[in-house]
Amino acid sequence: MGGDVKIYRVTGFALFSPDKLRKWQKFTIEVRAVKREDAIEKVLSDLGSRHKLKRAHIKILSVTEISPEEARSKFVRDLERLRGWFIE
Repeated sequence: MGGDVKIYRVTGFALFSPDKLRKWQKFTIEVRAVKREDAIEKVLSDLGSRHKLKRAHIKILSVTEISPEEARSKFVRDLERLRGWFIE
């Protein structure tokens, strides 16, 4: 089959513009993905759709694989806990 789903913490900067004043702001997002490249694609897609950002306005600094216990996002932790119920 595919691969095991891992949890990645992606950090970087994005050029958010609440008004006309543009400012680079730091972000940290935790996502579940099979590969590192899939995690990057998910973050770019989410930030682009939620904040109307172009990919050129998003700079990713690091992508690290973390354990479920290290995850700060409650949503990611809950998904990981549910995974044990459905996988044999």
